[in-house]
Amino acid sequence: MTTSDTTLHPTLKFVCSTCGKTHAPEESEYACRACGPSGILEPASLPITILEEGLFTSSPGMWRYEKLLCLSPVAPRPPLHVGATPLLHAQRLGQSLGLPHLHIKNDSLNPTGSLKDRASAVALARAAEIGAKRVAVASTGNAGSSLAGLAASMGMPAAIFVPASAPRAKLVQALLYGAQVFAVQGSYDDAFELCLQACDHFGWYNRNTAYNPYTIEGKKTVAYEMYEQLGNAAPDIVFIPTGDGCILSGVARGFRDLQTLGMIDRVPRLVAVQAQGSNAIARALAGSGTLSAIKAHSVADSISVNVPRNGAMAVRDVRQSGGRAVVVSDEAIIAAVQELAAMTGIFAEPAAAASLAGLHAYLAEATEESAHSRHEIVVLLVTGTGLKDVDAAARAAPAPIPVEPSLHSLEEALNL
Repeated sequence: MTTSDTTLHPTLKFVCSTCGKTHAPEESEYACRACGPSGILEPASLPITILEEGLFTSSPGMWRYEKLLCLSPVAPRPPLHVGATPLLHAQRLGQSLGLPHLHIKNDSLNPTGSLKDRASAVALARAAEIGAKRVAVASTGNAGSSLAGLAASMGMPAAIFVPASAPRAKLVQALLYGAQVFAVQGSYDDAFELCLQACDHFGWYNRNTAYNPYTIEGKKTVAYEMYEQLGNAAPDIVFIPTGDGCILSGVARGFRDLQTLGMIDRVPRLVAVQAQGSNAIARALAGSGTLSAIKAHSVADSISVNVPRNGAMAVRDVRQSGGRAVVVSDEAIIAAVQELAAMTGIFAEPAAAASLAGLHAYLAEATEESAHSRHEIVVLLVTGTGLKDVDAAARAAPAPIPVEPSLHSLEEALNL
């Protein structure tokens, strides 16, 4: 499966996921010109067409996969170490669930504490390559703090648009990195639209998820890492916290790339885990596949969206993988924060712990598929640290035990 040569496409092409129209990068940096923002662009093919010895490089972190990224090899990279996050064999948790092959991909260990650093790294490399003077993003919090942190490492000004309700820790992160943070008096969707308008008006580079095609290119590297960490094999099923669907599509693309290259024979089944109050993709999957806007509300702010900007692609990717969606309550998500921490030592924000809540819901349905999964390689994707939203996580934590500064008081508290 190796040769001595590698061929790179002389001109990278993107194709609209809606109408199929092909674009060169210089023709449209973002969405399809015919379809507008809903016309999300995807690479027409991999930049590498012939396998060679050393397909993966010795570059650090996610840049190990730079030959598979639709990005110029000379584009400047942010200096922070992104990627190469651990895949934990969660034996204690797996034993309690009857899943001997349960693994957790812990992307909360990226520089700013979330998987979004993968997307920001590639988008910033592209922004620097084309000479952008300022970058901007709309975010529920994580993408904003991610862009702010990685932009700071490159000395590039950043503008962050967040709903005013975004968790304080995420706002503080972005502010300390030196970004201009605009707290929009409205929803994430309002922030998204304002960011589009601002970038168009001021000429800023737009990193918006499900608008900038380079973001999914960054997110797909998490699939490559799973493959290598599992001994050059794909898992059987991956549980993915899902709001707008961009992370799910990134995972799908990464595994499709490996399948295209003949390195795996199938894409894992992808399970979109959605909050009960933000379940537009799950509704679409249960019906005709058509997305409808909802009024989203959830303690898991990172996956709470009214209109999933990448929803159509996510529905396609779930169906093509043979996967499905599960919907979980806020109470189940908060319980999963505590269980994940106590059973694995991983402190996840609510949206990230939703993958475990989704696994519980999936197993509880007692279908033939869920029963078969007990013998499969299962991966939970943890997308962000619990330090992003301590107030929400505190809902699952017991109160500290008050004691006087004496051994006697401690013995009383211990009921000794």
